[in-house]
Order: sequence, then structure tokens, then C-alpha cells
Amino acid sequence: MLKKSKLLSAAVVATAAFMASPSHADTMGTPKISAMSILNGLENPWDMAFAPNGDMFFTEKCKGLSVKTGSGVVNVLGMKGSKGYGTTNGDLFCSGQAGMMGVAVDPNFKKNRRVYVASTSDKYHGSGCKTNFEKCDGNIVMRLTLDKNNKVTDRTDIVKDIQYKPFESDHPFGGPGAHNGNRLRFGPEGYLWATTGDRHRGVVPQSPKLLGGNVLRIDTDGKAHPGNKPPRGFDKRMYTYGHRNVQGIDFRPSDGRAFTAEHGPWQNDEITALVNGGNGGWDPRPNVAGRGDCPDKYCGYMPNQKEGMLPAARASFMPMSDERFDDLMPPAWNNNGLSQGTGSAAFLKGSNWGYWEGRMAVGIMGIGFGGTPSGMRIDVVDIAKDGQSIKSVIHMPTGLTKRFRGLRLGPDGALYAAVDEGEIYKITARK
Repeated sequence: MLKKSKLLSAAVVATAAFMASPSHADTMGTPKISAMSILNGLENPWDMAFAPNGDMFFTEKCKGLSVKTGSGVVNVLGMKGSKGYGTTNGDLFCSGQAGMMGVAVDPNFKKNRRVYVASTSDKYHGSGCKTNFEKCDGNIVMRLTLDKNNKVTDRTDIVKDIQYKPFESDHPFGGPGAHNGNRLRFGPEGYLWATTGDRHRGVVPQSPKLLGGNVLRIDTDGKAHPGNKPPRGFDKRMYTYGHRNVQGIDFRPSDGRAFTAEHGPWQNDEITALVNGGNGGWDPRPNVAGRGDCPDKYCGYMPNQKEGMLPAARASFMPMSDERFDDLMPPAWNNNGLSQGTGSAAFLKGSNWGYWEGRMAVGIMGIGFGGTPSGMRIDVVDIAKDGQSIKSVIHMPTGLTKRFRGLRLGPDGALYAAVDEGEIYKITARK
């Protein structure tokens, strides 16, 4: 993408941020929304996926994988030390932002009964993991085969070399497991997409070999999609690179294009239309682009590590989408320049959603930090056809003020939402 087109796209995005308000059609066509809790008393529910019969698999970050069937809840695979699970795997662990996270059901589940889970594991840790990033491959993608009683009959680790942050550092939210990403989704072509975070390590997002700050597109054995086009010398599993912490990914129903939702560093949460081989533009390395050294060689929160400052001032020092890169993918939306924990996303499908059909629902956790206003909500974003701008943003009237961690559209056309407060909601719409 040419530098000129990047600048024009950035201008469009900036304009859209000010123009993102409901149209008359939006107002007239807004569906009636109702929200009902279907599970409660959970421990940090993170993600959901649905079997063809409507059974809902869900993860709890520090507990494990379970499935809600028509007759109740079955605990499928537990984390280290989990109670109540027939199967607990001793290598799986939870620390800080890391644990059992993304889940996806195989498109051929009826035949192969396979489920895919992203989790942290110490099985592939090197000897220096406690102190050395280079020896700490701590995030994996597992392929589980289940019997008809939803008991694990086989576990195969199809991705073993995604890095994990093993130690505390002098950064806000910089504890072990920071910036893990780990959302899983199957795309319309039947391949598995996996998001990864930058691990609070400056060199990771722009690295050709480290699987952090990426969106991976792989087959069900963990091998690269043959159509991936990363830059020469990059890992072939990478579909895009240069991301900060993608926790939302879904595919637009009209054309199958992949879009991500991503946390910003106190400014500019982003929604981005992915381009095969493209660069998200996140580059927190020290001593580049006019920056000096930074704590732990990670400039993601500089300057004024823990003090508030205007988002525009932060963005000029540490941009989410750095225009130095010729292969930059400009964001369609930047949350009006704010960082509020934009972390999950699902396109709305079905006539019950009225004018909102085809738009992206985005879960916002509402991080009020460093002068950023808190906002716990679901936004409905109308993305332009070219993916370079937005037409409007509407707050979904759920009646809930929650930390929306995971969103997933169910086979029944309802939107399911996992919240940090320990519940999963079913959100229904009717015209």
C-alpha cells in the first residue's frame, strides 16, 4: 500500500471518528434487544463456540473447557489443579492475563468431533523460561477429539511455539501472561485463524519468526495455509503481523473478509480489515522512530508510564498504526482515539437484527485508566464496503454494564456474550 493511500485512509478514519453517529435509518430500524443470563457463577469466562446441535463449548480462563448441553454442563478439560473435571491436564496453567482462552469447533464436528483450544502450557518451556523470553514458548493451540459423552479421547498440540510472558515488568498491566491474544475462529474457507499478542516484548510484533503480534491462518494440523503471503523470510503461518493484542476476529458475511478488534496502548483501540501479508503497524521497539530506550525494552506505554496524558500526545509518540510501514493496514475505526479494552467481535447475521444485519458487534471492557473514560458496552459498527472507514457506531441497548470479554453469534441468530463478572448472556433481537 502506497504511503499516499495510507495518509488518505488515515484522514478518512479520523473523519469517520467524528461522523460516527446513528443515521435516521439506524434509528428507525433499530431492533428490540433483550438480554438473559444463561450461565452464572463462572470464573472469568473467556470464549464460546457452538456444535451443530446447539451445544455451547465455553472456556473459563483459570478453570478449563466445558460444554453446555441440553441436559446441563459437562466439564471437558481442566487446567492444572482444577476441581470437578474428569480430565485435568497438568501442563496447562493460568497466570495473569493468560490461561485457557479461545475455542473453536471443527466445521466437520459431526464426523470428527474435534474442538480446538488456545491455552498456556509449560510443556514446551525451555530451561530459561522464568527469566528469558527466548526460552519461553508457553502458548499452544490444542486439537481435542471428544467422544459422544464429551470426554477427551485424544489431544494433539498443533501449534507449540507461541511465546508467553513469564515475569512481571515495569509497565501497567505488565504481569506474567500479558498481551496473550489467543482468539480462535474458523474462516469461511475452513481454515483455522488464531490471534496472538505481543507479550510485552518490543521486538515481537515486527519479528519474522516469533509468533507474537500475529494473526495465523493454519490447517487443522497446524500447518500454514498455502495461500498465506507474509513477507519473504517470515513464518509461513502468519497471515498478518505487527499487531499489539488482537482479541477479536470475525468474517464479514457479505464477502468473507477477516476483520480484527484490538486493544490499544491507552489510545486507539482498532478495528482493521486484514490484508494477506499486511502489517498492523505496531512497533514498540526502543531506539527506533525517534524514541529512546524504554523500561524492559518495550515502549508500548511511554512516555509517562503510569500518569495520565492526552491520547493524542501518546499516539504521536507510540502510534498503534505507524505510517512508516509501506505495508500498513490502516484501521477502519479507532474508537474515537480511546483505549477502552475493545476485545471481542462478531458480525450480526439474520433478519432479526434489522438494519444491523451485517454490522460488527464489538465488546468493550471499559478500562478507565490514565484519564481514559470507562465504557462497558457493546458497540454496533457499520463498516464501509471497502473496509477503510465506518459509517456509524451505535451502543447496543442491552441494559448491561459489564466487562464484555467474548462475543459469539450462535446458530440460533442470538448474540452470546461472556463477561468478566462470571456470566454468559444470550442477547436476542427482533425487528
